[in-house]
Amino acid sequence: MRSRPHVAGSTEFRLLGPVGIRDGATGADIVPPGSKQRALLAAFVTHAGTLLSADRLTEELWGSAPPTNAPNALQAHVGRLRRLLPAPQGPGAGDHEWISTLPTGYLLRLGHATTDVQHFGRLSAEGRAALASDPGRAAGLLRHALSLWRGPALQDSRTGPIGAIEADRLEEMRLCTLEALYEASLRCAQHGEIIGELEKLTAAHPLRERFYDLLMVSLYRSGRQAEALGVYERARRRLADALGIQPGPALSGRMEAILHHSPGLGAPADEPAAASAHPRPAAARNLGDEVARLQHRIDELVWEQRELVRRFDSVVARLPDL
Repeated sequence: MRSRPHVAGSTEFRLLGPVGIRDGATGADIVPPGSKQRALLAAFVTHAGTLLSADRLTEELWGSAPPTNAPNALQAHVGRLRRLLPAPQGPGAGDHEWISTLPTGYLLRLGHATTDVQHFGRLSAEGRAALASDPGRAAGLLRHALSLWRGPALQDSRTGPIGAIEADRLEEMRLCTLEALYEASLRCAQHGEIIGELEKLTAAHPLRERFYDLLMVSLYRSGRQAEALGVYERARRRLADALGIQPGPALSGRMEAILHHSPGLGAPADEPAAASAHPRPAAARNLGDEVARLQHRIDELVWEQRELVRRFDSVVARLPDL
């Protein structure tokens, strides 16, 4: 889905929680009553502007056991969904049709509508870009992005391959946004305020090393070195039990830094007066934000690659000997 600015009063298709629609004209929430229609709407919104073949939609709704009259059943579900959709808003709305029937399938066009996924992605990207130059603003943007979630992505509408893949993609985006949020909080010297939240996240995502890393730094900066080292041991046991592997070099390096009281672990100095007395030129700020955004994305990719390697190793380890 191509990102577009969020316009107040525009219809919004929603996937970050129960699948539904916010009517831009009335503000009413529309939730398709049947699971098949919710799955169908999720597939259309995920691939807005792209033709979805009847065969692909049939697989999404019924898997490997479609009804004998699958084309007619699919057509009926599309018809019910069309009747639920609100009247289009904005210029040229009278000529806009949400769902078009084409010779080989169906196509949803957003027109002037938006999606909560677009809104979340834009806020998350802006927050991550501001992380190095303005962590306070970054934290605000990232918390705003996360506040758009009303539950698990595509809740109760992810049994088909399109829904399952999109739900996994969005969950990964959410976790990366959480990681960036707590990094911003550390840059704002709020280490004591985020310990409880990070404890919950390490329990909920026991194989995600980045949360352990952030928690270790938060505890160390709060004068709790022994507990920070205990977090590393907890991560080591969980990874060994679940995947048969040891923590990666980033987490191991953090443990070593804590053991040796590395100066780089200290909380950032608060120097607002110096920053305001010597403001950077706009071009330098923009370049700095872009460099910070790219560096953070590189960090994310490193963590994601490490997680994929661990999952692959885990699968290989479970294969029977040939």
